[in-house]
Amino acid sequence: MSFDPDSLVYNEQGLIPVVAQDAVTNQVLMVAWMNSEAVMRTLQSKRVTYWSRSRQAFWVKGETSGHVQHLEELRVDCDRDCLLVRVRQVGPACHTNRKSCFYTAVDLDGEHELMAPED
Repeated sequence: MSFDPDSLVYNEQGLIPVVAQDAVTNQVLMVAWMNSEAVMRTLQSKRVTYWSRSRQAFWVKGETSGHVQHLEELRVDCDRDCLLVRVRQVGPACHTNRKSCFYTAVDLDGEHELMAPED
């Protein structure tokens, strides 16, 4: 039985949140959005393709930066309204040049930077 991206639950804008995780280290890299066509493009090409809400266009991760995400596995959660892409990340995932977008820890004492940008 083949997978139908339309079987997923999208929000009012036709988007579904996607958590990107490093398939080797299990580190959470970033969160972005896909629509049905981006899901299908990702599965077909094995290059993670998101939907850019600001540009209103498809965004193949690494297309301009070279920081590509190669799809290892795509998972859907139990409610079918969120995706997990396990990827082989080339270079930093974050636009700040850090491995992960989640580089700031927060507690009652304030914010603490966990990693510096890569050179």
